Amino acid sequence: MDTTIILKYLTDLTNHNEREWYHAHKAEYKEANLQFEELIQALILELGKFDASILHNIPKELTFKLVRDTRFSHDKSPYNPAFRAHIASKGKLPVPVGYYLMIKPGGQSFLGGGLFADMFKEATTMVRDYITAHPQEWERTIQSPDFQKYFTVKGTALKNVPKGYDKEHPQAEFLKYKSWYLEYPISDEMLSDSDQFLSQAVQIFQAMKPFNDFLNQALHGFTMPSR
Repeated sequence: MDTTIILKYLTDLTNHNEREWYHAHKAEYKEANLQFEELIQALILELGKFDASILHNIPKELTFKLVRDTRFSHDKSPYNPAFRAHIASKGKLPVPVGYYLMIKPGGQSFLGGGLFADMFKEATTMVRDYITAHPQEWERTIQSPDFQKYFTVKGTALKNVPKGYDKEHPQAEFLKYKSWYLEYPISDEMLSDSDQFLSQAVQIFQAMKPFNDFLNQALHGFTMPSR
């Protein structure tokens, strides 16, 4: 794998975000995409050493398209110049939660985890109920030295604790959340060294795993809504 090929292609696409340029440079896209899939495969093998639930995944089934849906956006750029993947026990579905990678040049790349999707009300309720029932476990998870070295919990949140939950609960602030996720920023410089990036990404994802495990325990039995 060669992450510099990925960075160069995405930088060029950022500067030429047009259908004509994209179709004229399909060969470059295919090569960059191949390098990204090789990176995902390497991550699967390394992450699988401490999370065997993801080992069955096929890289090309974990990635997201570059094409943007511009129907309701003021920005009519046809492509999102980013390579993205979600590695979890059920592939790229948002639940169960897993390990998310976005490569987007210009300081916009990051490693992510947790529940990003706040449109699933049942999932939000399940996590709130689990935090309510396991406040000490939640506290241990987010206060551990490995967690705090890399992360703070992010997510969309209400102004007040929702109806039906104790305003004096020790984790009341987190009960306001509708999603609970983590982001660790990645510089272009860090990405430019493929081996170093792989090693650091694995280390960061390993520190993230207890947080993902907590959420997946909370989300046990959740089924994705049918379209």
